[in-house]
Amino acid sequence: MKKISFISVILLVIVNLTFAGDIARKGTNGAEQLLVPVGAKSIATSGAFISDVKGVEAIYYNPAGLDLAGKSEAMFSYMNFLADIKVSYFALSAHIIDFGTFGLSFKTFNLGDIPITTLEQPDGTGATYSPSLMTAGISYSRQITDRVAAGATLKVIYEAITNVSATGAAIDFGVQYKFPNNMRLGVAVTNIGTNMSYRGPDLQVKNTIPGNPPGSGFGVYEPATEEFQIPSYFELSTSYTYDFDRNNYLSFAGKFTNNNFFEDQLSLGLEYGFLNTFFLRGGYNYLLNSKPDQNLYGLTLGAGVSYNFQGAVSFDFDYAYRAVRDFPTGAQHVFTLKLGL
Repeated sequence: MKKISFISVILLVIVNLTFAGDIARKGTNGAEQLLVPVGAKSIATSGAFISDVKGVEAIYYNPAGLDLAGKSEAMFSYMNFLADIKVSYFALSAHIIDFGTFGLSFKTFNLGDIPITTLEQPDGTGATYSPSLMTAGISYSRQITDRVAAGATLKVIYEAITNVSATGAAIDFGVQYKFPNNMRLGVAVTNIGTNMSYRGPDLQVKNTIPGNPPGSGFGVYEPATEEFQIPSYFELSTSYTYDFDRNNYLSFAGKFTNNNFFEDQLSLGLEYGFLNTFFLRGGYNYLLNSKPDQNLYGLTLGAGVSYNFQGAVSFDFDYAYRAVRDFPTGAQHVFTLKLGL
């Protein structure tokens, strides 16, 4: 089984190298919504625990961990993102004994109402519009042995501005491996998918057909828009848990992210747990090959509480704080509710 795990890691690295880019491509991709994280527990630790993330929250970070919760779950997460943008995320999982776990996820953005302006009415026409950004996915994960788990997510990406829209598809897949000494290894490849381009009636242009009298012979055509790629990336993480005693533990994690369109990133995270009920978390993101003042996100902090009702139903509430540079609010706040059966 160690050989199988090793081969899986090698295959994922090869896939990553096939799709890898460099910083010269920064700003040339689309579908930035895919990079917005979800889940207060993982955000509080800078997403470093892709080797140890479990349950429905693993859908976004590493679908291999979806089956490790050993139960069905429902999760709702809400974030105040940049420039008053609101991000909502809902995920649901169904655990089938001896078969694996299926998951459904849906992420949407609320950008608010934007005034419509024209050349004739630069102060606004009185009408508004609101762009739509959504991602929906279906996941499957299975714990293959007591040490190895694997999973994948197939998702649809949708973006629209008034009557112009773009649709794409992508897949995430990952592997988690548990060592005997409380150490874990996680590998994930994310957003490997199709190119996207915008189409729709609002792109259509009405012109007079040459040679016809003025006022007659109009023709309508829709120009072809350039396709854009989605931001794929490869992540490798390792974590270790130190048990002080039966009631106290401290977990550390480090993660390397190779981005297709951005700087590579190093993430560090830690979590302290007491009685498996109260949790304190922290993390830090660092962009490699860039100056410190170019890092939009850095410090992350958070806390959580988990409670089991007579061992049948579990309830989790998590909060995360993420510092943001160069924005008036100076921080993002994330709240997550999770129920398990």
